[in-house]
Amino acid sequence: MADRINQQHSAQDSPFPEEQVRALYEQAESDTARAFEELVSKPSFGFVMARSAENIAALTRIGSDLADVVLRNLRIAGRADVTRLARQLHRTEDKLERVLQEIEALRDEVAERDAKSTGNGRDPSRPARQRPQAKR
Repeated sequence: MADRINQQHSAQDSPFPEEQVRALYEQAESDTARAFEELVSKPSFGFVMARSAENIAALTRIGSDLADVVLRNLRIAGRADVTRLARQLHRTEDKLERVLQEIEALRDEVAERDAKSTGNGRDPSRPARQRPQAKR
């Protein structure tokens, strides 16, 4: 019976396991906070942070340059390439349209000369043609 009373008494003195874990956690947290505060308060920490930021910026630039080189070597067209090609295509289409207009004007001129030389204005063997409409 005395053993049972001693067991109950000792169980009441020791905190519950949850409380023990909480106390250990809080102590570890405060020790860690104190260690970090000591680390941050030193001048070398600022130096390390500055160097780390420089290194991260340099690695980012190297990564983007590497991506550009890979795309260039794979011969994949970028946005600038596509816009440059679109401008060249537009200029080529404009030149072709001007050439077609000149050809039409020359055909009309030849047709007028033929009409004047034959006298009736239009060759009956050739069907009347219409000018194609320009795409815009």
